[in-house]
Amino acid sequence: MQLQQAIEIFKRTGVMQEGHFRFTSGRHSDNYMQCARLFEFPSDGVAVCFDVAAAFRDKGIDLVVGPALGGIIMAYEVAKLLNIRSIFAERENGVMTLRRGFDVTNSHRALVVEDVVTTGGSVKEVIELLRRNEVEVVGVGAVIDRSNGSVKFDVPFYAVATMDLKSWEPEDCHLCKQGIPLMKPGSRS
Repeated sequence: MQLQQAIEIFKRTGVMQEGHFRFTSGRHSDNYMQCARLFEFPSDGVAVCFDVAAAFRDKGIDLVVGPALGGIIMAYEVAKLLNIRSIFAERENGVMTLRRGFDVTNSHRALVVEDVVTTGGSVKEVIELLRRNEVEVVGVGAVIDRSNGSVKFDVPFYAVATMDLKSWEPEDCHLCKQGIPLMKPGSRS
């Protein structure tokens, strides 16, 4: 998928939003990528996930893992396209864990997926969790890399769209200085 095609999908589905937003990292921005909106439209969600699945199709992956909340549907869709197993990790008492009876072994080769990567924090937590369980992490896939390529993982990383969307520390935020109301649309408070 070409970047322009992805952007057209993001605009049509309401993924790309403008305003004054606070990210999970605490940083502020005038743009927010609400990928949950993408999955309101299954054919668009599948089209985007197809690119991620294709990027890792020949890597011998047998498990796709996404962090809750943003990576759950994406992990399912990518796993469905690869005809393999899908699970998700979630925080329990602030720590990324596998719950709900999900188990992994040292024979698994996993792909970690996330809808939007900004700092890479949630993905890195999932990678660490899997490695503690001796799972081989083969790569990371995302719908959007909003770090414009600055986030680094120690495995191959593929994003359908890499975008340069600016963000600021709260004390440097010009939107705060203008008194524009702040929104926190993500899944973590």
